[in-house]
Amino acid sequence: MLKTRDLLRISVRQVVRQGKRTLGVALAIALGTAGLIAVATMGDEVKNNLNRDLDLLGGATVIRLGFEEEVHPGSRPQWFRSETVEAVRDLDGVDTASLATGDIDWLPVLWEDRFYAIPIQGVDEYYWHTMGLSALEGRLLDQQDLAARSRVCVMGLELAGNLFGDGAAVGRLFSIRRDLYEVVGVVGGLQIRDRARFAFLPLGTLLDRGEGCPLPDRLYVRCRTWDDVEPVAAAIPGLVAANQPDEYLRMDVAWGPLERIKTVVWWVELFIYLSIAATLVLGGFGIWSGMMTSVAARTREIGLKKAMGAEDMDIMKQFLAESLALGLGSAALGVGLARLVVAGLGSYLGSAPPWPVFNSYAGHCLWFSALLALAAGFYPALRASRMDVVTAIRYE
Repeated sequence: MLKTRDLLRISVRQVVRQGKRTLGVALAIALGTAGLIAVATMGDEVKNNLNRDLDLLGGATVIRLGFEEEVHPGSRPQWFRSETVEAVRDLDGVDTASLATGDIDWLPVLWEDRFYAIPIQGVDEYYWHTMGLSALEGRLLDQQDLAARSRVCVMGLELAGNLFGDGAAVGRLFSIRRDLYEVVGVVGGLQIRDRARFAFLPLGTLLDRGEGCPLPDRLYVRCRTWDDVEPVAAAIPGLVAANQPDEYLRMDVAWGPLERIKTVVWWVELFIYLSIAATLVLGGFGIWSGMMTSVAARTREIGLKKAMGAEDMDIMKQFLAESLALGLGSAALGVGLARLVVAGLGSYLGSAPPWPVFNSYAGHCLWFSALLALAAGFYPALRASRMDVVTAIRYE
């Protein structure tokens, strides 16, 4: 009876000798294993990366809150208190929340002896991340601008082009009412609605500037992923009511785009997993076919071993060990390939891969490949073990 160590050594050597016959099977299992591990490991990271680009998703992960005072004449003006904003930011599933004023499109802007009526909005430092905006020129408003109530401004790309043409906008001074403001940046990115024509001022600066400026009655809440939108939207009304009057509170959620995005992603994930499963199943069938061919080709060898005293269980163990070596070797190759893919994706996405998750899925895939190999090799091994000695030796 062979020792386990000798059995494994012989099995691995036999698989290597049949390299051309087993190469396709090994590649199928390796690619299927690598794909499964990579998708499972980096799936959440890719989803989070998609969620960072709200314009790509049509703002599906942003919840917009406001008060419907305009449809209730004579009602008491309401705005979002600081404790409400902080409570919303601390809510599980919320990435960030931005406090802002409503859109104002009547403030006169003086430039080169001409007055322009442009949309102006007061925003805080969280607005850019919440709305998925980035600076094309200069910088965006930051915490220092908000704290100092600086007379600075960030312009949308279209507005900067209308006022300054092709010239640089950063550093220019222009007048809003009787105050001079400096342009510190031009905001870019895919624009939702008409934000490309907006001028953005520090929230406190706008609130300090004269009669008619609105209160901060807009709150934009960005969820971490689209899966968080529904629970966050359900929790917000009660959270607002617990911290301030919530009469006429309005909440806008892009349910339609959100459902379409989730449906598309679900079908894409289903297609990927089905493709990977099909690859692994074909790999298992390849192991079965390869082992059946090996049994047929080594019929006389099996007969000679039995004639020399090998028992049925010894023959069965040898072929199962060969099947196991092929399956585990291919899976190990797939794990190595998956590690390279995950490291590359992590570098591309600018985030550290979740290696504990990777190790967990790698372990599960190795176990699955072992079971797949044993299942695929069981019948060929059983057939080899039950061969008649005389018939096997006479086989041509």
